[in-house]
Amino acid sequence: MTGKWARVGLIALSVTLGLGSIAEAAGVLTIGRREDGTTFDPIATAQNVDFWVFSNVYDVLVRVDKTGTKLEPGLAESWEISEDGLTYTFHLRDANFSDGSPITAEDAAFTLLRIRDSELSLWSDSYAVIETAEATDPKTLVVKLKTPSAPFLSTMAMPAVSILSKAGVEAMGEEAYAEKPVASGAFTVKEWRRGDRVILKKNPEFWQADRVSLDGVEWISIPDDNSRMLSVQAGELDAAIFVPFSRVAELKKDTNLKVMVEPSTREDHLLLNHEHEPLNDPKVREAIDLAIDKQAIVDTVTFGQAQIANSYIPAGALYHNDNNLLRPHDPEKAKALLAEAGVSDVSLDYVVNAGNEVDEQIAVLLQQQLGQAGITVNLQKMDPSMTWDMLVNGEYDLSVMYWTNDILDPDQKTTFVLGHDVNMNYMTRYENDTVKQLVADARLEMDPAKREAMYTEIQELSKADTHWIDLYYSPFINVTRANIENFNQNPLGRFFLEDTVKN
Repeated sequence: MTGKWARVGLIALSVTLGLGSIAEAAGVLTIGRREDGTTFDPIATAQNVDFWVFSNVYDVLVRVDKTGTKLEPGLAESWEISEDGLTYTFHLRDANFSDGSPITAEDAAFTLLRIRDSELSLWSDSYAVIETAEATDPKTLVVKLKTPSAPFLSTMAMPAVSILSKAGVEAMGEEAYAEKPVASGAFTVKEWRRGDRVILKKNPEFWQADRVSLDGVEWISIPDDNSRMLSVQAGELDAAIFVPFSRVAELKKDTNLKVMVEPSTREDHLLLNHEHEPLNDPKVREAIDLAIDKQAIVDTVTFGQAQIANSYIPAGALYHNDNNLLRPHDPEKAKALLAEAGVSDVSLDYVVNAGNEVDEQIAVLLQQQLGQAGITVNLQKMDPSMTWDMLVNGEYDLSVMYWTNDILDPDQKTTFVLGHDVNMNYMTRYENDTVKQLVADARLEMDPAKREAMYTEIQELSKADTHWIDLYYSPFINVTRANIENFNQNPLGRFFLEDTVKN
């Protein structure tokens, strides 16, 4: 999401006041982030701001390791897959929810069927392959699939399928559970002050509770990048995420701080609304791609810390096509394509997340670059709490967003971006029936070589259509005070706060 899109809640004035006393609290880690969360219901969001907190409040059957390259046991200590690839048997370890009740196979079955069937689910497409999910005993979950599914085991590690308490959801109701859930992970939700902070406390019932050093965590919403960095520098916060590229060199010189630059699956891209003329014309979309100087964006905006993207699948990720088309910067060819398409005086509305330093810098550059090709770009700086609804409603022509993978397999992002799911192909309204069928077929192909060939074709076809415009791949950049240890994030975005130490 993940992952996805950025959406910022309104920030209370109190966030910038009195942070010092909080940061000094022994054993409580304070983290500054841009935006507030939206829900604690795992199936009802696809946003990093939610998933990255879920991952330490909930646990999953199967986890992704710290390197972000392989699966490892979670609540399921082992599993078997039948020879025909249709039956998965998970053996759950002894573990409890935060209310002291045991985590059972019935809870796991409930979780899987809910993400498949609930009207709230944004992820039903990824789990529609499940035929049945049954608890054959309290610690054994048997999942039968309709067809073999290459990404299925990877999807068991996605935060969206975090294990919920069936009894808790039924007793509290979905709405209340989404505010203050029964935890299966390292921390519980003590309090959620909307627009301000999420306050977590250590979960003594967590099956790895002896691994957790922190007494609690506070995720504090500070949308303005500069204010967030100043708060860490002043010791008012223990850590902050989304460090602006422009601040990295300066922060690295501060001996009171540690700057972490870690591998990621983040890809930034320019969304195009295909329902709006003339963006419904592939020649116009291609012209926009040609008009963009991606190297200038990498050099100017990321200070060379990113690399130009040639595909929606990040470099280094499974089935990334190294040879995928990368259109050169060619404003003259862009003008010629616009003339071929019979369009002139093109004027486009570009929705920008106000206060996001990188978004604002990219917007200015793109406005200048597209202007050189004869395209007028009207920048609409909006409170980030409004931009997501604008994308959903189609009230935009252009907007820069980003995505980080939530699972190791490319199926999740491919389905979300190109597979015509409930999110209108990530709000682009892109349609290509050949691509749609390939996405579905690749999910079922069990031969890795054949599957790689299918993903190569998917990347080539979607690029030929300019479904969106790939901009760059960049690392995760976070900062902490020098007394914080093990504040790490894997390439899929998960923070391992169960291992973080505040000295």
